[in-house]
Amino acid sequence: MPQLAFAKSFWEDYDALDKQVKAGVRRAMEKFQQLTIAELYADKGLHLESVHNARDTRMRTIRVNDFWRGVVLAPDDGSDMFLLVKVVPHDDAYTWATRQLFTVNTATRALEVRNVVAIEQLTPALEQAAAAAPSLLFARHSDTVLRDLGIDDQVLRAVRTIADKPQLDAFGSLLPEDQFEVLQYLAEGFTPDEVYRDVVAERRPAATTAAGDTLATAIANTASRITLVTDADELRDMLEKPFAAWRVFLHPSQRRIAYRPSYNGPAQVTGGPGTGKTVVALHRVKHLLSRAPGRRVLVTTYTNALARTLREHLALLLDDDEQLSRVEVTTVNAFAHRTLKNLAGRVPAAIGDLDERQVWRRVQRRLDLPWTEQFLAQEYRHVVLAHRITSRDEYQAASRRGRGTALAPRQRDRVWQAIEAFAGDLRTSGRATHLQVCMRAADLLRDADLAVHGFDHVVVDEAQDLHPAQWRVLRAAIPAGPDDMFITGDPHQRIYDARVSLGALGIQIAGRTSRLRINYRSTAEILAWSTGILDGSSIEDLAGDGSDNLTGYRSLLHGKRPHATGCHTEQAEVTAVVRQVREWMEHDVQPSDIAVCTRFNVLLDKIGDELAEANVPVVRLKDGPAGDADGVRLATMHAMKGLEFRCVAVAGVNASAVPFAKEITPADVDKIQHDSDMLRERCLLFVACTRARESLHVSWSGAASPFLDGYSRSRGTI
Repeated sequence: MPQLAFAKSFWEDYDALDKQVKAGVRRAMEKFQQLTIAELYADKGLHLESVHNARDTRMRTIRVNDFWRGVVLAPDDGSDMFLLVKVVPHDDAYTWATRQLFTVNTATRALEVRNVVAIEQLTPALEQAAAAAPSLLFARHSDTVLRDLGIDDQVLRAVRTIADKPQLDAFGSLLPEDQFEVLQYLAEGFTPDEVYRDVVAERRPAATTAAGDTLATAIANTASRITLVTDADELRDMLEKPFAAWRVFLHPSQRRIAYRPSYNGPAQVTGGPGTGKTVVALHRVKHLLSRAPGRRVLVTTYTNALARTLREHLALLLDDDEQLSRVEVTTVNAFAHRTLKNLAGRVPAAIGDLDERQVWRRVQRRLDLPWTEQFLAQEYRHVVLAHRITSRDEYQAASRRGRGTALAPRQRDRVWQAIEAFAGDLRTSGRATHLQVCMRAADLLRDADLAVHGFDHVVVDEAQDLHPAQWRVLRAAIPAGPDDMFITGDPHQRIYDARVSLGALGIQIAGRTSRLRINYRSTAEILAWSTGILDGSSIEDLAGDGSDNLTGYRSLLHGKRPHATGCHTEQAEVTAVVRQVREWMEHDVQPSDIAVCTRFNVLLDKIGDELAEANVPVVRLKDGPAGDADGVRLATMHAMKGLEFRCVAVAGVNASAVPFAKEITPADVDKIQHDSDMLRERCLLFVACTRARESLHVSWSGAASPFLDGYSRSRGTI
């Protein structure tokens, strides 16, 4: 019986097919598995046939319906392994198949494909241009070095013509996958030894046979791009679910982290937007559940919207309902509230930031204090709760690192008076802040039997925004030990001004940290545009003991530059956003693959109303829509954290909204906090823009945000 494997390129095609074509693919693949090799070639329904004039004689096409064909790589070595590569319209299938050549990489032993015809046609002209070029991109690397990294003779000849990185990127779609990634690393300035470590060694199997590799062996060595389907039930399960490539394919660097047998303590994964941190976290959950029956995993994050998304993705990733029943996905605050209710019997009513600020305002006026309610709230958050201070004496002795306003002992006494008044007012009214609940829950957990919840592991996503009080809840939830905590995050996406020293909280990650550098979500154009918003700002790392940067962070995808435009009036901007959404939909983008976000709900509601009037379905993320709910997603910038969409419109990026003056501490009050507030606002816009995979539209009315100055952007006023 033939064995069937699927290339990542097939899943990318399959996701975009309509239901009837997908049904045809399922029928064809099910029939494929039922036939013998001889029957497969004789079957007139499947019509497996050679491709005339193909550069790779193993190329075949298979009939899906009258208009659609699957492109298949067939074995010519006596094995029974077939690789389904693409599903495309009839003429496109034959055109593509005639030009491609599959080869085995000499360094990684993985199967890779190139457009051999295009490379042959372009190389002579590029050689002529290279002869006159002042410098060439890879001149400093010898042929021997490049061959050791898997660059073969045809690609090597082409590589010697490349003058700069834009030319390499333009050439990239024609080159074999592993070889192109090696060249990208070298172009970014990584040494050959670093490239071998991060690319070649990650992919290269432990045991290799330099000669006589079969197609089946090469496929087995290409787990990052190919998955093997072993039986009919597995095939049916994969094809019937809504499918995203990440559920099957992990980059070798991601797989090494996610499926490492064990970590001797907390482990941390960092990386910029789109590098697959959440994917790694979810696969780590799968690994932890599979290690032993009965293990339970707590998966936590910051927002309810992201928790819902994580829950949906886990349901698709995990093998069965029994595994899913051993996972709880929730926010840290929700876990703390439930813990407090279980251990103390009742929980005070939680209040949000606006209500908390009003209480501080009343305290400030009642005590006639010289500080603003904003200063008092930040002092309570960043000093008292962060350091778990419970008395006046502790506050007098506390370090106020990160606070830019000095306080003399007498002033600290007055601030502590305000803190006691704030806590007393909340206690009298039966209310509490979320962080107060976290602080109380952590205290109770430290003295409790951990069997109250029975978790063996904690996996934390979007860790950069957790406050020390929230970390204490998680640290107290499970005993320290191997695989106790798995943490993912990106300090460049810190939008809630959390300042944390993980070591001081009993979370020691030294020697167990990994960084992901490749963005698999957004195009390089969106990434470069969005990174410019950060303006080279210094970013504190997740552990709180150093700085982080985006060195080596890049995307392998390319597309159009983001479109940024200003409008004379808010109504003109609303109309422009609606027009952009309709244009995306006219290009076959599903409404659920589009998001519109703003800083505030007032503008978001106006856009939502006009979209509805234009018969465009809309759903609001705050309403918790199911993943398959039809409609353009509407959300505030804060709610976009951790999500992604094919197309994103970021509206209302005005000077008065981003940064929002009421959220910025005046520099003359606290310069350090002012700078921190401004960076938080930059990160918020950065997060919103990097939610886009393929297309980004940014707009404003009146004066644009100052964060949009200082780097190239398209300009216009309508």
